[in-house]
Amino acid sequence: MQQAHTKAAEHHESAAKSHRAAAEQHGKNDHTKGQEHSTQAQLYSKTARDHSETAHTKSAQQKK
Repeated sequence: MQQAHTKAAEHHESAAKSHRAAAEQHGKNDHTKGQEHSTQAQLYSKTARDHSETAHTKSAQQKK
């Protein structure tokens, strides 16, 4: 169960880094790079959500 939460956290952190990189690139008017980072952030976010749901399910099962 701890591993599932750790994986989710790692992907959330990767998504946050990609979001920050996208914001930085957009701030520099490099919208092509900003878009690339935004796309990567979305992928990390989706993966993080999937891992979060798995971790949540495992946690709920432990309570039973």
